Amino acid sequence: MTSYLTRMARYNQWVNRRLYDKVQLLPAAEIAKDRGAFFGSILGTLNHVLVGDMFWLRRFSSSKLCKDALAPIRDMTMPTSLRDILFDDIQILRTKREAMDALILDFSDTWNDEILASSIRYRNMAGEKHQQPLGALLQHLFNHQTHHRGQVTTLLFQAGIDPEATDFLIMMMEEG
Repeated sequence: MTSYLTRMARYNQWVNRRLYDKVQLLPAAEIAKDRGAFFGSILGTLNHVLVGDMFWLRRFSSSKLCKDALAPIRDMTMPTSLRDILFDDIQILRTKREAMDALILDFSDTWNDEILASSIRYRNMAGEKHQQPLGALLQHLFNHQTHHRGQVTTLLFQAGIDPEATDFLIMMMEEG
């Protein structure tokens, strides 16, 4: 599982760069335009992905096995809602996304079977207590990102931008 999740961390960074390149072809008003998606706009959806990552990494940082690798997340001002628009400027949002992707990649360097099997205790947004293995929660983190990036590709098509291939397979072929 370690090699799979590490590859997903690389994929996450790779696909986010490609997606933001395409988003930035649009004027700011088009990026922020409400298109009827769950988080309204391209900007709203991309902010939501960052917010979700922040919440999850903060939860992970409470584990003694993860706290050192995720120390930077504890210094970040946390959002209050999954719908928060943290950054309304796409370039600033991209810079924050790139920093988050770098943090996730650095965190992936610490993963091993023991860490991935360790239980993470956390409270969800409703305040309910839960406990799951870190490896399963990381699968959720990456799946969540993929789900919402799929929404962004649809929104890009609606705006007249072809997002091109974002498939994991494309990254694998590029890596050789």
